[in-house]
Amino acid sequence: MSRRDRLFLTMLMSVTSCAFAQDYDCMIEPNQTVEIRSPVVGILERVHAGRGEAIRQGQVLVSIESSVEASAAESARARAEAQGQAEQSRAKVTALREKARRLQDLLAEEFVSAQAVEDAQAELKLAEAELKTATENNQIARLDHRQAVDQLRRRQILAPFSGVVVDQYLYPGALMDSSDTKKPVLKIAQTNPLKVQALLPVKAFTQVRAGQIVTVTPETPFADKPIRAKVRTVDRVVDAAAGTFGIVAEIDNAKGELPAGLRCRVKLQAP
Repeated sequence: MSRRDRLFLTMLMSVTSCAFAQDYDCMIEPNQTVEIRSPVVGILERVHAGRGEAIRQGQVLVSIESSVEASAAESARARAEAQGQAEQSRAKVTALREKARRLQDLLAEEFVSAQAVEDAQAELKLAEAELKTATENNQIARLDHRQAVDQLRRRQILAPFSGVVVDQYLYPGALMDSSDTKKPVLKIAQTNPLKVQALLPVKAFTQVRAGQIVTVTPETPFADKPIRAKVRTVDRVVDAAAGTFGIVAEIDNAKGELPAGLRCRVKLQAP
């Protein structure tokens, strides 16, 4: 192969590579961002995580004053654990059942009248009804206790996911309200995984698909570490006015080394 042919082949391979390897502007964002609001009305007692702090899923973020709810839960617990009435009714049923059995034996030997046996059986049925009522009351008391505990738990707001606190809007002593018109307490963001969003021209539509691996290069000072990301979704509707469509890719950020909010460049490879 001549030198001219080799040069032509090199240029052709370069053009082909450019056709399949394009880079576009993108943005690295949190996977999701949530404003934490109170589900109940009350006084903000404590905020357990401030701006910039890392949080984990299930962690208590906000405590609302709950002395009344705590007392109600304790009272409901005492009623649910009370077994005196049920034990008394159970003992009464046992005694009357034995009494009815003995009278039935005596009736067979004609030592007592049939009326006495019927009266004992009626007393037994009444005692059994009282036992059933006591058992049902215990079940209702346990349900009331569960409801009281649930009401108490609503006075604490837990983190729905692991991430970081982006901002804090309210501080201890503020009045909490469940209305959308009121300020949230915190704004939190999920930083693992991170989400990469990019707008691509229509000509690149056939070069990207869900599940494809792309290369993301964040802005300085993270530009020296290109990152592999997996395309999560590709828009199936093109913006006709702009001639673009969007893609969303995911970056594993388990170590928390990469902050959200960075500009970046995403490079597509041949699908």
